[in-house]
Amino acid sequence: MLQGTVDWPAETAARYRAAGLWDGSTLFGLLRGSAARWPDKAALVAGDRRLSYAELQQQATRLAARLLRLGLAPRDRVVMQLPNILEFAVVYFALARIGAIPVMALRPHRHAEIRHFLNASGARAYVIAERIGDFDYRNMVEQLRAEAPALRHVIVVGDALPGQQAYADLVREGPFEPPEVPVDPAEVGTMLLSGGTTSMSKLIPRTHQDYVLNARLCGRAAGFDEGTVFMAILPLGHNYNLASPGMLATLLYGGTVVLAPSTQTDEIFATVQRERVTHIAAVVPLIATWLASDVETRYDLRSLRVVQNGGARLAPELRARLRERFGCTPQEIYGTAEGLINMTRLDDADEPLLNSSGAPVCDEDEIRVLDEQDRDVAEGESGELVTRGPYTIRGYYDAADKNAEAFTADGFYRMGDIVRKRGRHVYAEGRRKDFINRGGEKISCEEIENLMFAHPKVKSATLVAMPDAVFGEKACAFVVPHPGQSLSFDELIAFLLRQQIASFKLPERLEIVDELPVSPVGKILKRQLREAIALKLQQEQHP
Repeated sequence: MLQGTVDWPAETAARYRAAGLWDGSTLFGLLRGSAARWPDKAALVAGDRRLSYAELQQQATRLAARLLRLGLAPRDRVVMQLPNILEFAVVYFALARIGAIPVMALRPHRHAEIRHFLNASGARAYVIAERIGDFDYRNMVEQLRAEAPALRHVIVVGDALPGQQAYADLVREGPFEPPEVPVDPAEVGTMLLSGGTTSMSKLIPRTHQDYVLNARLCGRAAGFDEGTVFMAILPLGHNYNLASPGMLATLLYGGTVVLAPSTQTDEIFATVQRERVTHIAAVVPLIATWLASDVETRYDLRSLRVVQNGGARLAPELRARLRERFGCTPQEIYGTAEGLINMTRLDDADEPLLNSSGAPVCDEDEIRVLDEQDRDVAEGESGELVTRGPYTIRGYYDAADKNAEAFTADGFYRMGDIVRKRGRHVYAEGRRKDFINRGGEKISCEEIENLMFAHPKVKSATLVAMPDAVFGEKACAFVVPHPGQSLSFDELIAFLLRQQIASFKLPERLEIVDELPVSPVGKILKRQLREAIALKLQQEQHP
């Protein structure tokens, strides 16, 4: 494998191969196989633009030839920072075709993050859009060139600056047929980004065979088939929309990927109606917004079978409302870019479907729940989830110190999440650090958030810690009410008291806001809220 990566133990790898989990698949092989079966079928749709499977393979092959001519080679890293456009898939599969490794940057990343990704990966190329909104990525990379000594090529979807190369020129010019480049299925095929909430993101090396397996298993759990029309709203560069099940699983099973035109509710559901979308991958803030609207009365949603939720747990109340209002199955997807994916099954009974975070998608996924001394807890008790399996990495790229913290001595990855386990189903209770310590009493933020969501005036809500001189921390609720509604602190507390919870868990402050800050993949940015309330308290105490 690429130097700086951690391989699976030889006997473990042999077991996965013998079980047929690692079957010699590569990422470009995934596309090649589907293009052979469904050449004329639409693989990707973006507004009026469409690519059939055959066209996607042809364009990726043509670009691969040009990338080889530029001097890119197997194992070369290439930072990709593209929005959800058809060219994303073409570039991704072109890199896979020649064994180069895409590093998945996201749209909001700027100088500090891109500098880190370029240097941490040793990237030789960087693929960008000319601009997104009012930000010009071409100027940013020119400012970074001197600080990224390995960088040789900048490829721009749009107009390129001097010294950069236009994507359109590369796919227009020959040669069109690259030589066959042997690609080892056990080699790194994609680098994803860790959450990076407290420091710069670590690089997650996913091999061709484990990432194809990831897509195959997730697609099976989601009921993907040739009739699947999957809508991608969130970034394709994120594991959730790329392979869990996402774009790769849709293409593996012969479906069609529809790229949403925006995050605006009416544009999303007009597209659902027009393209007969069957599956949508969403996040809590989007779903809460949809349920606060009347879209089901204005658009034909009869094609819609499944609305998936990832990133943060969807409250049982919202899952039930999705099923009732949209006539579809809510599907919870809980996992990590490092590997393990849990999904509720479409035929689950109501209790796990509406309450759990799903079960592992693979029988070979090993999951354990540990206490603070790394001892297994009893069934149904809370602890930290650790895992290892055929698509869970054994180490971050070139990060020995981080690996010593993030993995147990026997190769289990520490997810940092507190869960309970009932059989194979897990019930996520929040991040290990997403608890409020009120004078020694621990408050689960997710528990209280789920209760707040059930209030009829609440559109969206979260709970964060605020500093307190006596207790150390107290709970502050941030709430976005439904349009035209108002909510007082006394109303909220009275509602929560009716849920018969311990009084120490009650929020001790309410902040009404127009919206909650979220990451590109819809996770609420709690750190921003903690910092905001700490500053506000300080200003109130010392005006």
